[in-house]
Amino acid sequence: MAGSDFVIVILAAGKGTRLKSNLAKVLHRAGGRSLVEHVARACRPLGAKAMLAVVGHQAEDVAAVVEPLGAQVVLQQPQRGTGHALLVARGAIGQRAKYALVVPGDAPLVRTETLRTLVRAHQIGNAAATILTAQLTDPIGYGRIVRKQDGSVAAIVEQSALLDDQRDINEINSSIYCFTLEKLWPCLGKLRPENVHKELYLTDAIALLNQQGETVLAEVTPDPQEILGANARADLAEVDRIFRQRKRAALMDAGVTIQLPETVLIDPEVEVGADTVLEPFVQLLGKTRVGSGCTIRTGSVLNDTVVEENVTVKPYSIVSASHLGKGAQVGPFAHLRDGAQLRPGARVGNFVEVKKSVLGEGAKAMHLTYVGDAKIGSKTNIGAGTITCNYDGVRKNPTTIGKDVFVGSNTALIAPIRVGDRAYIAAGSTVTENIPVDALAIARGRQVNKPGWAAERRREIAAQARKASKPRPRSKTRAKPRPRQSSRRKPAPRRRPAVARRRLKLSRRR
Repeated sequence: MAGSDFVIVILAAGKGTRLKSNLAKVLHRAGGRSLVEHVARACRPLGAKAMLAVVGHQAEDVAAVVEPLGAQVVLQQPQRGTGHALLVARGAIGQRAKYALVVPGDAPLVRTETLRTLVRAHQIGNAAATILTAQLTDPIGYGRIVRKQDGSVAAIVEQSALLDDQRDINEINSSIYCFTLEKLWPCLGKLRPENVHKELYLTDAIALLNQQGETVLAEVTPDPQEILGANARADLAEVDRIFRQRKRAALMDAGVTIQLPETVLIDPEVEVGADTVLEPFVQLLGKTRVGSGCTIRTGSVLNDTVVEENVTVKPYSIVSASHLGKGAQVGPFAHLRDGAQLRPGARVGNFVEVKKSVLGEGAKAMHLTYVGDAKIGSKTNIGAGTITCNYDGVRKNPTTIGKDVFVGSNTALIAPIRVGDRAYIAAGSTVTENIPVDALAIARGRQVNKPGWAAERRREIAAQARKASKPRPRSKTRAKPRPRQSSRRKPAPRRRPAVARRRLKLSRRR
């Protein structure tokens, strides 16, 4: 197909109010990419003289997606319909093309070959316009294609305007067109915003072409799914499902085993080698590449990661921006991120996190360990609970561990630090100084044993328990009952006369 006589115009200015979102419609994602990126990628291989993207709502963000793919951005401000978008693009098209392929930015499922077939049919048919159409079992909601006896298009009739004898038509308009520009421009100039939205529509331009006796053709896509748009959240979900289904089918055709395929999520740029097994609920995202003979087990998520041959990723491991060498093993429940590298045969076990670190060939860190900003030599064993203390509150510091080193459990390595080849580190050590080759490092408090202390302590505890549980003794003598108090008041005692009191006092002195 000659590439020097047509341009591509992607319509990507709309907001998409039915999505009820602050994000521009074409920036919503499905199948691992934004909608407009899917469209631009489908258009790019066609070899057009230029690819233009008409942008409006969140123009800068849309431009950031399409410009790296070779699109020239044209601003439509304000947005006044699809016909107005072509008028805005006219200045950028100029005289350099004879035809224009017009594709909505929210039609992500359309394939390159389908677009190529449309352009070729338009050129061969010498038409003023050619419409990509599809035949749907349930065409409700779409504009119908009414054909003439010779097979050309008589009109595009919206659902609300269908006559009784047109309601059985199941061929619908996809809103993907190819135009002969010298015949399109005069019609666009005659468009009037005579509709409820006060906008200029390309469908009205096609009606004008028919009125002028120009030829309007229709090319039916063999796969009706290709014309699906994304006008609502349910549409986005359906588009995403179709993309994922396509990707899984392609990988299974190439020799990949996928268990419960409907549960596995794979992005479009992911590559997987033959004889690899993907268990249920696996996610392979971004630009992940998985070699042959690997096993990625249930619930694991790999993002932008390179996996060489015969690697096993055990259940529920998260691996991001990392490199797993041939025969490496990861997980279960491991987390590798930010440039983690496992050399061939290295192993990372359960609840181990590795960040910006290299584990040499055959090195192991199997349990409850954090390795950050470290380089670990081949065949070194990292004991359970070991951590590299790489952050001092200001900067990240490196840890370098040599070959054949044995790091005991619950070791803390205070970076920056170096451990020589074949060194041993005693369990429970907090290492703050470099360790020479073949040395034993012990960095912990001196142990003191007190013979018999534990037995004596148990006896004390038992005695305290017995004492606490023993009941208090009760008194054997019965307390005498208190006399019953009379309610009558006792008379006050009589006082002796003063003379008698003095005589009594003198008699006591004698």
